[in-house]
Amino acid sequence: MLLTNVVVDGAPTRIRLAGSIIDGTGPDLERRAGERVVDCAGGTAEPGYTDHHLHLHALAAVRRSVRCGPPQIVDGGALATALATAAADDNGWVRGVGYAETVAGDLDSDALDLMCADRPIRICHRSGAMWMVNGIGARLLGLDTADHPGIERGPDGTATGRIFRADDWLRERLPTNRFPDLAAVGAELLSLGITSVTDATPDLDAAALAHLRSSVACGALAQRVQLLGVRLGHDVTEPRISTGPYKIVVADSGLPDLDDLTARIRAAHDVGRSVAVYCVTREALILTLVALADAGPTGHDRIEHAAIVPPDLIDELVRLRVTVVTQPGFLADRGHDYLREVDPADHDNLYRCASLIDAGVPVALSSDAPYGPLDPAEIIDAAVTRRVPGGRIAGPSERVTAADAAGRLRTPARGSPARLVRGAPADLVIRDSSGLTHAVIAGEMVR
Repeated sequence: MLLTNVVVDGAPTRIRLAGSIIDGTGPDLERRAGERVVDCAGGTAEPGYTDHHLHLHALAAVRRSVRCGPPQIVDGGALATALATAAADDNGWVRGVGYAETVAGDLDSDALDLMCADRPIRICHRSGAMWMVNGIGARLLGLDTADHPGIERGPDGTATGRIFRADDWLRERLPTNRFPDLAAVGAELLSLGITSVTDATPDLDAAALAHLRSSVACGALAQRVQLLGVRLGHDVTEPRISTGPYKIVVADSGLPDLDDLTARIRAAHDVGRSVAVYCVTREALILTLVALADAGPTGHDRIEHAAIVPPDLIDELVRLRVTVVTQPGFLADRGHDYLREVDPADHDNLYRCASLIDAGVPVALSSDAPYGPLDPAEIIDAAVTRRVPGGRIAGPSERVTAADAAGRLRTPARGSPARLVRGAPADLVIRDSSGLTHAVIAGEMVR
């Protein structure tokens, strides 16, 4: 394919694609026999964005859910109204997302029943780590007699209606357990210029993995997709979908034993996979770094989120050659809550960027969508301004330039920012003054 009438770095040029790579650029490239020519009408070509941490199935499901948290819902009365008026699915369930305790405190079945008790309701916490169901929902799920370790129970052993890290268990017990169609998500990603994603959902079961693979194969997801949740020994190596580092969750609600965590990291390393460890607290990060040191780092291990990084741990991140995959978009989305709830001594430690980069830690930016804002423009703005709702600045010394932030959304987790040069992957977008006009992924025109 030969792209003509296209602008790169401010200069008119042409771009030749051969297979999945760029074969050359220059204003004088001539069409070869059999080569498809695409006139880009003077649009500007850029490398596509990479979202290094999101959740595809959850993102699709959110589009069919009622919002239960800020900025749309800010108090219990508004939540009760939203639940009462929300459309249910074909089986009568209402699915809510984005709940934060600032709305109506810690929700359980009793609290939800006061808002809506006549149809089953399940609400996902904005962290994605917890579901809350009302009384009829708890009965339909059989919470009182279920044995999943994530089911919270009161002093008398009765289920409270709060369920932690049990997405697969929950899906198996819902009347509609099909995965959502990912075509709309794929189209939304393309519209934002995102050509590559890393799905960070842990412990993908066979059904979830099969659905992701089929969505890529049929073109519903045109993006290149890397998966962190593929179980050890079940690598995926197919066109546009592959296995990434092995996701391990170090939950702040219950830290694992150090020896067990070290053994899990070592088991991944032993089969040739680095790890991507979920860390959102100081304690989780300390434990993970000790375990990585004991297991032996690969140079490709990742820390997901790194929501709080004390300054005295930065040198250890450098020593262990760990990549930090972080989400400054959370500051713009809910940073005012962080500044209210987090110890003031940690305000400058939230979602660090500049200090890690200056120390030599590889930093990749991402959305954690649907739990954080998906649009790369919002992520870049958050990394540049670090402004939280209300106008305060969280960690002003951690600000980066717009060019640096954009580069970290256009590059592998480790490596140099992507450029449209010979030998580079043929993943690019073309924009004119009206927005995105063309997208090319793996050398194929997908828009």
